[in-house]
Amino acid sequence: MVSTHDYQKDSRNKDIKVYINGKHYNRSEAKVSVFESGFLLGDGVWEGLRLHNGSILHLNSHLERLYNGAKLLDIKLNLSKKDLKQILFKTINLNEMYTDVHIRLIISRGIKSTPYQSPAVTIGDPTLVVIPEFKKVNYDSINKGIKIATVKTIRDSRVQNHQINSLSKHNCIAACIEASKLEVDEALMLDPRGFVSTCNSTNFFMVKNSEVWTSKGLHCLKGITRQAVIGICKQNRIKILEKNFKVSDVHDSDEAFVTGTFAGIIPVIEVDGIEKSNNRMGKITRILQDLYKIDMVEHAVN
Repeated sequence: MVSTHDYQKDSRNKDIKVYINGKHYNRSEAKVSVFESGFLLGDGVWEGLRLHNGSILHLNSHLERLYNGAKLLDIKLNLSKKDLKQILFKTINLNEMYTDVHIRLIISRGIKSTPYQSPAVTIGDPTLVVIPEFKKVNYDSINKGIKIATVKTIRDSRVQNHQINSLSKHNCIAACIEASKLEVDEALMLDPRGFVSTCNSTNFFMVKNSEVWTSKGLHCLKGITRQAVIGICKQNRIKILEKNFKVSDVHDSDEAFVTGTFAGIIPVIEVDGIEKSNNRMGKITRILQDLYKIDMVEHAVN
């Protein structure tokens, strides 16, 4: 099986410095309390960031989503976006990192006085963690394509607001478990009306008659790379449709791909056992992958 997060192992990761609430710790010593809201309840927000050639891709968009999510969860952040950027780059520089780095940025509500869900028993400020790792995308593996399958776990915003990149990932984990049992790499998840929504850790696109289709985004996280691809299509006169469509449409599609911060654009070579684009990366997918590499340079933040 192929993972959308396949990367080349790097021995330097055993000595990385992790940022926690104003201090840096060696990886083996980086810890939070068992009374931490993120540990107890998955109560917080996070972003996955990519450092490429000294710059963090789409950083402003990631921080905008992070702060919006915190606001929706009523988490009172005590630092500005400028301050947070300084923390990120200080951590990167301390670890002597320049490119092929993945950063997990986590903000939880903070320490609880007792294990209970109410924000009223939170004591102190939110907890901020920055975990940077050397992770070079294994394109040799990823570009061979992934296999996906439709699962029973749906994306239903009546239970959880999927516009928030929440630490609580049970919905996606349940879908991921289903995918593993089906012996595929990602789960294709539907919305409450039976329309295609997203995958468990990536956003889904299909191509039919040179048109690129993706969901309306009502029941999935507004992926930063997803939005970049939509913009790339519009800029390059590739017809892009944000619409409702069924799994049967996916089965009849010419090609498919998924998007994510870590690996960008990943071809899908099989859906529910149905082969896509002759079991290889499709023509439109390859064009978009090349255009995305240009977009990476244009949307990097130093």
